[in-house]
Amino acid sequence: MRKVLVTGFEPFGGERLNPSWEVVKELEDLELSGARIVIRQLPCVFGKAIEALNAAIDEVAPVMVIAVGQAGGRADFSIERVAINVDDARIPDNEGNQPVDQPIVNDGPAAYFSQLPIKAIVNGLREAGIPASVSQTAGTYVCNHIMYGLMHRLAHPSCNIVKGGFIHIPYLPEQAAAHPGQPSMSVKTVLEALELTIAIALHTEQDLRVAEGATH
Repeated sequence: MRKVLVTGFEPFGGERLNPSWEVVKELEDLELSGARIVIRQLPCVFGKAIEALNAAIDEVAPVMVIAVGQAGGRADFSIERVAINVDDARIPDNEGNQPVDQPIVNDGPAAYFSQLPIKAIVNGLREAGIPASVSQTAGTYVCNHIMYGLMHRLAHPSCNIVKGGFIHIPYLPEQAAAHPGQPSMSVKTVLEALELTIAIALHTEQDLRVAEGATH
């Protein structure tokens, strides 16, 4: 059976939990759309996160990889369009590293686009009543770092992974309670969104051509 690798992150930035892992761990060994889901937790550490991802890819040999991360302050399920080749950390990672204006891959392309059908996913989620959007920035912290690392791996001629990309999710309600005024999304809703995302991505060969851009 073909496999889909889905990753989440450990907590960072003083949070007790990371919603990406709280959701991703619910997918362990799930069979969905003819594929078995394999999960891994990644460290929120520059460099080591990509090493852990590559080791998981080597072990699992997936047909698709979806990495998930926390985006506190966002209100919806955000499908990232692009990763850029820069680490510029506003806060230190979990080992105290705080790179500023450093390339993720020396002499690598300035950016990579997602290989997921991002607009088809957003459309399918909205039809299911789940708030979703195409995001034009994955930031410059470890989430962008891992998305760029993933897409760099997929760009290698010897790579057999068909699709891959990154998704940002909001705080969980219990996190938002400690951040008054910040939006949240429940594990149940995010899990439903992630399962639907995997199904759409596995079965969609041509993305929708609809406007999902931003004016700023």
